[in-house]
Amino acid sequence: MRILSLLLLTLFIATGCCSQKKTDMKSTQIEYSALSRGYYKVITVQDKTVSVTKERNAEAVKNNIDDARWNKIVSAFSKVNLEGLSTLKAPTNKRTYDGAAIGNLKIVKDGKTYETPGFDNGFPPKEIEELVNLLVDFSKE
Repeated sequence: MRILSLLLLTLFIATGCCSQKKTDMKSTQIEYSALSRGYYKVITVQDKTVSVTKERNAEAVKNNIDDARWNKIVSAFSKVNLEGLSTLKAPTNKRTYDGAAIGNLKIVKDGKTYETPGFDNGFPPKEIEELVNLLVDFSKE
């Protein structure tokens, strides 16, 4: 009986932790942008919705995010060091000679903004690669 009680208690605690993490994401906005002279893409994710804008002065296309995909985003986001975003180094420099659009990841959490320096679209720093790739997948649909 004690073992059963202990297992149930553990389950309730684990469930509470998971739901707390999802609650924290409600106040978080993640924006990925890729810009150049002839290229424009802005993807914004907030509270299980995504907005994708593929052209300047165009209306954003908004969609809901299914639970499985949302959980992947939450998982990738939890691995990101927000305080270290501004110090990330780009692995390539194609953007300096118009070989790639300038990518940028901006996260607004609890009223504070965290932003990366510019990097080549398609070649994000390793620390944010998983999150950026999940966001870019929305623009491919």
